[in-house]
Amino acid sequence: MTQQTSRSEYPRPQFVRENWMNLNGEWEFDFDDDNLGESAAWYTDHAFTRKIQVPFCYESKLSGIGEPGFHDVVWYRKTLSIPGEYRGKRLLLHFGAVDYEAKVWVNGRLVAAHEGGHTPFLADITDAVIVGGDNSIVVKAADYSRDVTLPRGKQYWKEQSAGIFYTRTTGIWQSVWLEPVEPAHIRRIRLTPDIDRNDIDLEVFTAGFKPNQSMMVRAKITFQGEFISEDTFSIGQESVSRTIRLEDFNDHGLGRWWTPEKPHLYDLELSLLVDGVVTDTVKSYFGMRKVSIEDGVLLLNNRPYTMRMVLDQGYFPDGLLTAPSDDDLRRDIELTKEMGFNGARKHQKVEDPRYLYWADRLGLLVWGEMANAYQFSETYVGRFTREWLQTVERDYNHPCIVAWVPINESWGVPNILVDKRQQQHALSMYHLTKSLDPMRLVISNDGWELVKTDLISIHDYEWRREVLNERYSDKEKALTARPANRWLLVPGFEYEGQPILLTEFGGISFRKSDWEGWGYSGAADEGDFMRRLTDIMEPVHKSPVLQGFCYTQLTDVEQEINGLLTYDRKPKLPLETIRKIVTGIG
Repeated sequence: MTQQTSRSEYPRPQFVRENWMNLNGEWEFDFDDDNLGESAAWYTDHAFTRKIQVPFCYESKLSGIGEPGFHDVVWYRKTLSIPGEYRGKRLLLHFGAVDYEAKVWVNGRLVAAHEGGHTPFLADITDAVIVGGDNSIVVKAADYSRDVTLPRGKQYWKEQSAGIFYTRTTGIWQSVWLEPVEPAHIRRIRLTPDIDRNDIDLEVFTAGFKPNQSMMVRAKITFQGEFISEDTFSIGQESVSRTIRLEDFNDHGLGRWWTPEKPHLYDLELSLLVDGVVTDTVKSYFGMRKVSIEDGVLLLNNRPYTMRMVLDQGYFPDGLLTAPSDDDLRRDIELTKEMGFNGARKHQKVEDPRYLYWADRLGLLVWGEMANAYQFSETYVGRFTREWLQTVERDYNHPCIVAWVPINESWGVPNILVDKRQQQHALSMYHLTKSLDPMRLVISNDGWELVKTDLISIHDYEWRREVLNERYSDKEKALTARPANRWLLVPGFEYEGQPILLTEFGGISFRKSDWEGWGYSGAADEGDFMRRLTDIMEPVHKSPVLQGFCYTQLTDVEQEINGLLTYDRKPKLPLETIRKIVTGIG
């Protein structure tokens, strides 16, 4: 069951149920600048004075409010009628993301509390609702606009955007939905492909397990409509692991691996059977791909592969962090590929799962990056670690993600060069991430001041062709250049032969809209822009050292006008011209 409203697509595309209710659209809304709402029990009775369009934050135009000022505590209310056919089900209320802290009440009863502005949470509201009657859902969201130890990404702690920082996002900014499920249902799944063994490791986590019941999972795999396999296996506790061999690999080999050029995906349908009766069915998918390093060479599916990436901040003029529509997310990926890139580094943002879905479907490598804090503290370490754990769990199954970037440019660890605690924090994030996900690459501190890392990733906004040619002409020069006057590796951490990539460069500003702004170097007109772009791209293509790059950036963002596209996604040069420069072909 769905209803057509704002962002009406199913929000969680790797874990799909047919029966669900979209709760996006109009909610009641109020600011609570004095933070009195909870003590005044706004969750039971309050005369709300505003309306807002969820899932758009109040700072955005699409919310219907569009006030960018500081309002750190906000409240939402929606009256919801629960259909009679939901009687006897467990009712799961889902939030894609609420920035930063959230409390949720249903009919005056607290049902959930969550910390972390980029990660999902849910509440089982079964015992709090009236089936067949009206129900009140109230959300309190608290953000801390001036707290620079908060994992905030590019959200500025001053009222007006400036430099590399943009308008804040407060409150609900991803979809809200309700799902009815049986008491025994599937909670989540974990999919780990292994192209060397031709199999997929499947872990299924369930709820409602009872020792006196027979619980089985049936897994059906198809490829482009062709039947591949069907397996049924028992659940002894609340989870089960099973390795499923994909015999079709023996016949088709490379033809069914996932790459940006050929993003082949297998479809997976999971059914939970309790005493022989199906109680839950979930649809998912997976891609068979491998990212690895052998003898210092970066490989995709055991073949050398050059990553041609673009920095993508994931902001939109009218929605800020929230895309106006699913089509807008898809179009960003299409434009990225049309310009010759095979990957994107999602910068300072844990992206909407719908973006990752389209990256899986259309074929785009993604580096998953955490929204960083700006200063270090013990509170920051706890906040950051908890949210990063949730991020890796949420996005683990996406084949498009090939690398994790917990920290960027020493954000949150500004004294990492000399502060042992900050070094240990970055080192712990590397090892923690590897313990959660052994199949992807991890970059401990993208850009400079790296500790243990799988890749040497360099940020360099030099724009002179001759300097770039010399700097990246051999490995020793690249490793000792110190762009931005920063050490590449923290002293005590030696280069271990890792692949070297230029993961931020470019940033050429060129105004082609009404936006005023800045960039790292300025172009006077289209011809100058093309010359400057060529001047920085050709040394990268010629370098015998670099195994990939990430150009800054995909689009203009607010006062930054250094995109290949304007903020409203208009190309600054013909797409084919950009493609020839980016690929070095033509």
